[in-house]
Amino acid sequence: MTQTESISKYMATKLITFKAETNIQEAMKIIVKKKISGAPVIDDSGRLIGLLSEKDCIRAVLEGPYNQRPSMIGTVGDFMSTDVRTVHPDKTVLDIALEFAHSQYKRFPVVQNGRLLGQISRVDILTAILKITPELKMVPSSWKPRVPAQ
Repeated sequence: MTQTESISKYMATKLITFKAETNIQEAMKIIVKKKISGAPVIDDSGRLIGLLSEKDCIRAVLEGPYNQRPSMIGTVGDFMSTDVRTVHPDKTVLDIALEFAHSQYKRFPVVQNGRLLGQISRVDILTAILKITPELKMVPSSWKPRVPAQ
C-alpha cells in the first residue's frame, strides 16, 4: 500500500441502514442486536439524508418524559442527525486519519454525488495504516549520512 491509497479499499460497503420513516424503537432494537453504534439513514434512491447514533436514540428515550409524553415515540427521521460529515471515496487513508485525529467522529459515511457508497471507521483506517510501508519521498540533505541502505 502507498500513502496515497484511496479509502475505498478499506471502507465497509455492506451496511445496516435505516429509512427516515422507520419506527425509532425498531431502529434501537437493531442497533442493540447488531451491536453497532449507529447507522446511516437513506432515502429510496440511496441518497444519504442523516445518521442515527446511539446518542440520538438516548435522546429519544429522554425526550418523552421531559415533554410529559411517552418515550420512544416517533421515527428515525424525528431523531436522526442531519448535519452529517461525509467523505469522498477518493480521499486517501492519511487524509482520513488526519480527519479522525482532529474530530470526535468514530466513522464517516463515504458519499459520492449524494449517494451512500459505504462507511469508513477509525478501525478501518488503523487497519490500513498498519499495512503502509515507509516510503522516503525526499530526504533532507542533513539526513543523507543517516539514510539506511536499500
